[in-house]
Amino acid sequence: MTTWTARLAELGIALPTAPKPVANYVPAVRSGNHVYTSGQLPFVDGELVVRGKVSETAEGVVRPEEAAACARQCIINALAAVDGLVGIDSVVRVVKVTGFVASAVGFTGQPAVLNGASDLLGEIFGEAGVHARSAVGVAELPLAAPVEVELIVEVADN
Repeated sequence: MTTWTARLAELGIALPTAPKPVANYVPAVRSGNHVYTSGQLPFVDGELVVRGKVSETAEGVVRPEEAAACARQCIINALAAVDGLVGIDSVVRVVKVTGFVASAVGFTGQPAVLNGASDLLGEIFGEAGVHARSAVGVAELPLAAPVEVELIVEVADN
């Protein structure tokens, strides 16, 4: 049986150290056989990859394709939080993804943006990556991030 660590390596994905919280919380918490991550922003090496609201029409904002790449990075950071708490190979299945998209007026493409997260989970976990999801448009996110993603996974017994 292939481990999730091996699958990540096959995909060329190296999980970073979980990003440090920007306020008073922890990156992930285990309750029973579930791990809940805090909302993860698209940090790479401690910096947001892009800032701004998402729009298909306005100039000088984050394009939906860029935002989908941000959602993907958020999931990598969420998986890093899971890995730091319980080890990625303890994941049994992905349960739920909740994503928030800082949306310019009139932008309604939040589900497509969150596909960046969902598609990656499918690539990594296959059938175990099929999950419930919410994609929510919001006016603002912390640090002017375009996307924030939370993850809930089921993990094996201790």
